[in-house]
Amino acid sequence: MSTTLKGTVRDAVLDPQGPVVIIGEKINPTGRKKLAEALQRRDFDYVRELASKQVAAGADILDINVGVPGIDDVALLPEVVRAVAESTGLPICIDTPNARALAAALPAAPGKPLVNSVNGEEASLQAVLPLVKERGAAVIGLAMDEHGIPKDPESRVAVAEKILERAARLGIPAGDVIIDPLVLTVGGDTQAGVVTLRTIELLRRALGVSINLGASNVSFGLPDRHTVNQAFLSLAIGAGANCLITDPSKLTLTIRAADLILGRDEYAMRYIQHFRSLPKEEKPS
Repeated sequence: MSTTLKGTVRDAVLDPQGPVVIIGEKINPTGRKKLAEALQRRDFDYVRELASKQVAAGADILDINVGVPGIDDVALLPEVVRAVAESTGLPICIDTPNARALAAALPAAPGKPLVNSVNGEEASLQAVLPLVKERGAAVIGLAMDEHGIPKDPESRVAVAEKILERAARLGIPAGDVIIDPLVLTVGGDTQAGVVTLRTIELLRRALGVSINLGASNVSFGLPDRHTVNQAFLSLAIGAGANCLITDPSKLTLTIRAADLILGRDEYAMRYIQHFRSLPKEEKPS
């Protein structure tokens, strides 16, 4: 149950049995003052710089979010999508909670883009899924609804099933719905990681869909977040996650190593190729 996202130069295949696909997260102004200021000035050179660095670091898809307070995202998001798509050739992931901005940005994305995201709330399903269908895009489905994020794996799977069922009604293939089981910080809930890992296992067994994760949430509020993220991602990939929204400059080597150990990198070629591409000062000793 796979789908192929398309850019102008490169494609990205999301396959539950295939290697992990990396969605670069850096074009998001949340907590990034320099990017927020650049977007307000419409300084797309800085946006393109962030994009190119993520491509060099191993990103397969680029997430684009322009959520700056007071900004006209309906006008700005298509411009940024177009600028990044033209400069990199990678598939685009359009990241906005504003359905009007999504409707404006989808035509600006070449090929087959990814939408981030829809959830199990009725308002979200009605606003987002018709746009996904009309554009022929794929979509990330968050395992949450009007009641919030369920505390147990079974309830998260039930939300995923609802999203898939509603997508199917519109003729959206199951392969074009990538489920995000969601993860909360283990600093606030010791069982948060376990619940997510169990949800991934249930999703893979029951539905066979591609599974996405926002990789950094698990470590929020903790010291040495990178080590926590590395440990969690390795476990999540082993459980069945095959799509990750993360910082490729920090975690691509870990992800390549996980694919290698799981037998998805013949003769370690992808791992070795990525290691060789790293600047000397970034290579682990």
